[in-house]
Amino acid sequence: MHDTEINIVRLTSEMSEDYLNFFDSTPHSTGKSEDKCYCVCWTSCSGDLEACATSEKRRETAMEYIKKQYIQGYLAYVGDRVVGWCNANVKSDCYECISWRMFMQNIKREDKKVKSVFCFAVAPEYRGKGIAGKLLTRVCEDAKKEGFDFVEAYPNISFIDEEQDFMGPVSMYEKMGFIEEYKADGRCIMTKKLN
Repeated sequence: MHDTEINIVRLTSEMSEDYLNFFDSTPHSTGKSEDKCYCVCWTSCSGDLEACATSEKRRETAMEYIKKQYIQGYLAYVGDRVVGWCNANVKSDCYECISWRMFMQNIKREDKKVKSVFCFAVAPEYRGKGIAGKLLTRVCEDAKKEGFDFVEAYPNISFIDEEQDFMGPVSMYEKMGFIEEYKADGRCIMTKKLN
């Protein structure tokens, strides 16, 4: 696979069908249809658990959230096929989202302008080919252009399993120039200074 084959694009409402089709057809997490997340719990909307109760409700919620720009991030394309996704949103906008409230209460809140990287999903046949790194590079490039002070990520301190390690490995962030700030709740809080 050559670098020219991969195109990283910021998610817009015009790409909602591509996004939904990626989650419809790409095994991730447990690989079970009922567990498809559509990434609706890491958003700039507080949401509610009812909107996440089933994969059908999550899909419907994702359509709405994409239109309202609550779900933010980047898609990786090979040709016209989406092969990867990275959820990257404004940290301070996400403090009330479902997953933050459930899993991130001990992560420090910031006064600085921080872009948070919450998750990656890559099609199985494209894993191990640098897709997540390319997505992360684009997040950092755009965040710098947009005046963010830092990009922050929350990988597990130690690999658990694919279902729970959706935030990417510590080694990828280290390779990209992130440093460990502190640890909380089994996560390594890593930052990359942009300015």
